[in-house]
Amino acid sequence: MSKVLVTGGAGYIGSHTTLALILAGYDVVVYDNLSTGKAEAVLPPARLVVGDLADTAKLDRLMQDEKFSAVLHFAGSIVVPESVENPLKYYLNNTNNTTELIRLAVRNAIPRFIFSSTAAVYGMPETSAVTEESPTLPINPYGRTKLMSEWVIEDTAAAHPDFSFVILRYFNVAGADPKGRIGQSTPDATHLIKVASQAALGRREALHIFGTDYDTPDGTCIRDYIHVADLADAHVLSLAHLEAGKPSDIFNCGYGHGYSVREIVAAVKQASGIDFPVIESPRRAGDPPALISNPARIRATMRWEPAHDDIEGIALSAYNWEKRL
Repeated sequence: MSKVLVTGGAGYIGSHTTLALILAGYDVVVYDNLSTGKAEAVLPPARLVVGDLADTAKLDRLMQDEKFSAVLHFAGSIVVPESVENPLKYYLNNTNNTTELIRLAVRNAIPRFIFSSTAAVYGMPETSAVTEESPTLPINPYGRTKLMSEWVIEDTAAAHPDFSFVILRYFNVAGADPKGRIGQSTPDATHLIKVASQAALGRREALHIFGTDYDTPDGTCIRDYIHVADLADAHVLSLAHLEAGKPSDIFNCGYGHGYSVREIVAAVKQASGIDFPVIESPRRAGDPPALISNPARIRATMRWEPAHDDIEGIALSAYNWEKRL
């Protein structure tokens, strides 16, 4: 049984991937400072070690003791407006800590590294459906820090032939475990479907739509939404890809089609049966009108076949989880 380290494994995407790894037969150790993650999201038999990425001595000891075959790195800061207001936090947490984690992985001869990146590295693409070859021109510190981490990973692999990687660029992640075991538990999360679910349950006074005058069919932004369970499966396939000796690579993670903000609101209203209030607000800076993935590479290379490409089902799983919190 391969033993893997999952940083940030008590968080939203990390906990779903930890569950998928367990079900695939891996021995999983989660390393998380619980600043946004929840200890109860780390389901047995996965083991939780509470610690901060900045504590390199603790991380080094853990790697020496456990002899991991791979690192799956989720720990990081992800809120775009916060990255603009507090860029140093993002450069320290997302880039500096990732660089130190990679250094320790090389030092301890951990041969495989899977990185949680983002479509934010593309910035404001000229075409709505982006490929992995699309220009990377991030427009905020969040996207820049993720792209810088990608460069560190690629340069490290070039210098160390025994170090291989998969970088996964996420589009809009949503939903919860279909069996209701785990979900998005961060109370101040900014994910649209979660915020809409909170509005449906009266935990927010209303849902704000930021911008209704975009050059899209209904005037609101269009995004590619991917169910978190499908994204978790992509990580398991990525690990198997590297274990099979396949080359390092970068992959978009999305469905290849999008939904507008208004369509998402309608889906959550249908899932909840509640006509919650919606407020139309001015645009936010830096929001492209449409951002959709081209997932051809991951489908062809890893035979990744999404099981939850259904916006009504995604909305319902998110709403049902929100009711349980």
